[in-house]
Amino acid sequence: MGEDRRLAAVVALAQGMAAAHGSREAWRAAAAGACRALGGSFAALSVWERELGRLRVLVNVGELAEGEEEFPEDEAYPVHQFAEITEFLHEQWAGGGKPDAWVETAEGPAAGREPGYCHQRVAALRRRGRGCCVVAPIVLHGRAWGELYVARPAGEAVFGRGDADFATVLASVVAAGIAQTERLEEARRLAFTDSLTGLANRRAVDVRLERAIERHRRDDSVVSLVVCDLNGLKRVNDTHGHAAGDRLLERFGSVLSLCGAMLPGALAARLGGDEFCLLAVGPPADQVVKAAGELCRRAAELELGDGVACGVASTEDPIGPVRSARRLFRLADAAQYRAKAERAVKPVVAGRAGPDDPVVRLADEPSQDEGGERRRFRGRHAP
Repeated sequence: MGEDRRLAAVVALAQGMAAAHGSREAWRAAAAGACRALGGSFAALSVWERELGRLRVLVNVGELAEGEEEFPEDEAYPVHQFAEITEFLHEQWAGGGKPDAWVETAEGPAAGREPGYCHQRVAALRRRGRGCCVVAPIVLHGRAWGELYVARPAGEAVFGRGDADFATVLASVVAAGIAQTERLEEARRLAFTDSLTGLANRRAVDVRLERAIERHRRDDSVVSLVVCDLNGLKRVNDTHGHAAGDRLLERFGSVLSLCGAMLPGALAARLGGDEFCLLAVGPPADQVVKAAGELCRRAAELELGDGVACGVASTEDPIGPVRSARRLFRLADAAQYRAKAERAVKPVVAGRAGPDDPVVRLADEPSQDEGGERRRFRGRHAP
């Protein structure tokens, strides 16, 4: 391959990883790009799991052999079985060595290869009908991260020293791409996570709720929202200090997460301050109300605080048509305000109270202008 073609291949690999949305796409782009660049028929990307002492395959691309999957669930190999990678991971790199790639063939050591080749790799090549492979260690943040593996079928030209050197370059590009992907995913995680409790934040709820209502309009899926206000936080802050208040918020966040686990796929979130919510798509309304009841019971048993006020709104209950995320949020919020006003020890459910319940009137009345409705129900959460 000429220098221009190799340069173009490097650029294509980098661009493919940069365009990826998430780790899996980045892994696939890395392996596929390296496979094309080296003229291989198969490529894999593996990560070194130090705590387990193994190389775990993240992705396989190209011509897959029997038993190989694109994204395998549990394809892993003990590091100690691979003498050359063990040497690199535990000796060469630790001693300041360079992350150079090497070649293995189905016939044994490649030309110029030092003794001590990996019998397991040779056996795997033969078993899968491949003639040779080039293995390039991936180094990230100054530490061995894993390996890039590219193979060719039996009968095709064997990789040479020049291919191995090029694979080393490709592995460096892959490492840069992985680092970028990790930074982006961390930024996304922080953007949708409450830093104190580790729960989802308001932004995450807004996004998920909008999607849930779209699904409800499309196939009538049940969407339920539990909005809750942790009672007594100000008193705890004033009496015991904000550190104690933070501990109360964290403890309640754990209780919310525990009760949310009763609802498959539910999102537990802190909206801000002392306000939290659970968003469930699919489970019946009665199941959501039961989880909310358990949340009230557990919150009342917390050492600090004064329990929680919970309001529930579900599209499965008689609350009228729900065509927007804003409407479901306001219904749940109004129910929560009623629970707080009545010091209810159980959740208040929109559409399940008597005819004088303002939550029911909200469900039955035509929609008002946004400002009027917000003033009437004092909804702090309304988007």
